[in-house]
Amino acid sequence: MTGMKGQHDDDSKTTAAEPENAPPHLVFPQASRDLAEEARRWMLHLASQRRVSPHTLDAYGRDLRQFLTFLTGHLGARPDLAAFAAVLPADIRAFMAHRRSSGVESRSLMRMLAGLRSFARHLEREGLGKASAFAAARSPKLPRSLPKALRADEARDLTRVDSREGENRPAWILARDAAVLGLLYGAGLRISEALGVSRRDAPCGPQDALTVVGKGGKMRTVPVIGPVRQAIDLYLELCPYPLKAEGPLFVGARGGPLSPRIIQLAVESMRGALGLPATATPHALRHSFATHLLARGGDLRSIQQLLGHASLSTTQVYTAIDGARLLQAYNSAHPRARRA
Repeated sequence: MTGMKGQHDDDSKTTAAEPENAPPHLVFPQASRDLAEEARRWMLHLASQRRVSPHTLDAYGRDLRQFLTFLTGHLGARPDLAAFAAVLPADIRAFMAHRRSSGVESRSLMRMLAGLRSFARHLEREGLGKASAFAAARSPKLPRSLPKALRADEARDLTRVDSREGENRPAWILARDAAVLGLLYGAGLRISEALGVSRRDAPCGPQDALTVVGKGGKMRTVPVIGPVRQAIDLYLELCPYPLKAEGPLFVGARGGPLSPRIIQLAVESMRGALGLPATATPHALRHSFATHLLARGGDLRSIQQLLGHASLSTTQVYTAIDGARLLQAYNSAHPRARRA
């Protein structure tokens, strides 16, 4: 393999010693002991200092194991710190090409490269290598895709309790689902943020704002409009379970934490009844929140803060959506756009 150094002969370095009962993201049998130990230190740093989500930790750990497996195939033995430090951009490109040939898409390849860069930077901070090879590797290009927003009437229909009339479901569950979806469309929350609201913080009655914890543990306060608060009031009135102040606001059919999948299934069941496209999902309501605010004159900076986007460039994608709709309106209504 290009740029690879030979392995150490010291068995204490080339034999990986894994901690007993370690979670999967802390186990790296494809690496020598010294490299595996640094990988574990990196993962613990991400969890404790960077507050990375468990899902991202699992993904980063899996990506690093795949890269180490790839290196092992070229070296004929587990890579150690010295071998990892000798990686060149060509080696990384070869790994990315190998993964793409296995059907991995560009977005997943980008995440893989981001994780490997993070680990390389960790090694560099510890004086155990350089991150330049990973920084020099080009990220895969992503096809530009715009969020699929619903029309205002479609979004409203999804958040109404009576849209599910006739379903053989308890009234409190229908009210619960409508309240959750109301928060997604009325406050622009992610589904994880809505389900993470505690009973103590419930925006009901006169309380017209809500503080949520978003990605990376970042907190933001969002206004909650009257119809959404009324939906939450109705749910609280009908809910048969006593809700602890520090417990979740929204609970499942047996009183336990509510799974996001339940809300996804509720929207799937409504799509057919309301004649909505497959792009009508809980997350589409968050996109609709931003798109409709922009269409009504909301400024990007305010929408960025409401959505909890770290970068304004993430929010700017909605200008393309709104622009497309304006062009469609022009083509259908303006006299100069009509063909003779």
